[in-house]
Amino acid sequence: MTGSESAPVRIDTSRPHPARVYDWWLGGKDNYPVDEELARRILAVDSSAVRGARANRRFMHRAVATVAEAGVRQFLDIGTGIPTEPNLHQVAQGVAAQAKVVYADNDPIVLRHAQALLHGSAEGTTAYVHADVRDVDALLARAAESLDFGAPVALSLVALTHYLGAEPDGDDVYGLLARYVAALAPGSYLILSQVTPDLNPAAIDKAAEHFRRSGTSFHPRSLPEFSRFFDGLELLGPGVIPVSGWRPGPEDVAAQAEGIVPVYAGVARKA
Repeated sequence: MTGSESAPVRIDTSRPHPARVYDWWLGGKDNYPVDEELARRILAVDSSAVRGARANRRFMHRAVATVAEAGVRQFLDIGTGIPTEPNLHQVAQGVAAQAKVVYADNDPIVLRHAQALLHGSAEGTTAYVHADVRDVDALLARAAESLDFGAPVALSLVALTHYLGAEPDGDDVYGLLARYVAALAPGSYLILSQVTPDLNPAAIDKAAEHFRRSGTSFHPRSLPEFSRFFDGLELLGPGVIPVSGWRPGPEDVAAQAEGIVPVYAGVARKA
C-alpha cells in the first residue's frame, strides 16, 4: 500500500462529509455525530437511502468484476470513500491478482483508514492519492506514479457525480469527466452511478435540500443528463439503467423486491 506523502491530517468534524454520511448508511463506524445527523435527516425523507448505498456497493462489485474479466488490469477509483469490504481492489485482484488499483479521495479520514486497511495482493499494487476530483491534473499525475495511462484503465466514480454541479451554477462536471476520459487509453472503461430525481422526485428534492443546507453540493440528474457522461463511449449492456438492474445477481433481484432505488448506473468502453 502506498499513499500521498503530503496529505493533510486535519479532520473537519464541524460539517458532514459525503464519505462519512455514506459510511453511516452502510453501517460503518467511521463517522461523526454531524455525519449521522445528516444521514438520519435524509433517511427520514428518502427511505431508500440505505438501500441505495448498498445497491451502489453491489453495482461496483459487479462492474469491476466485469471489466476485470474483460482483461483490464488497472483501476482508478475516485471518491473511494471509507473502506468497506470487499473493496474495489479485493474484487479486481480476486479476478486478476496482478491488478493495480489507485484510490483517490479528499477526506483525511479516508486517507487514515486507507493507509491502515487497503492492502492489495502480493502480485498487484494498491495505492492511495489524497486529492480532489476537481484537481484533474494533480490527481492524474499522482495516479500515474502507480498506473500506466498508455494501457487500459477502468475509471470508477461510483455515487460521486451528484456531488458535482454544472456550469453556470458550479463545477463543469461534464468537462471534468471529459478530461479524465481523454487521459484514458483505448480499451479503458468508465464506471458511473448517480442519484436521479426521475424515480422519486419528491423524496430526492427534499434530500437534496438537506445536503445543500449542510454545505454539501448535491445535484441529482435525469436519465438524459446522466447518459451524457457516456457520450462518445460504447455502453455495455444493459446500458444506463436503475442501479440494481445492472447485470443483477441474486441479492440484487431480492433487493429490487423492496422497491426501486433512485440511482442510475452504467459502464462504457472507450474504443
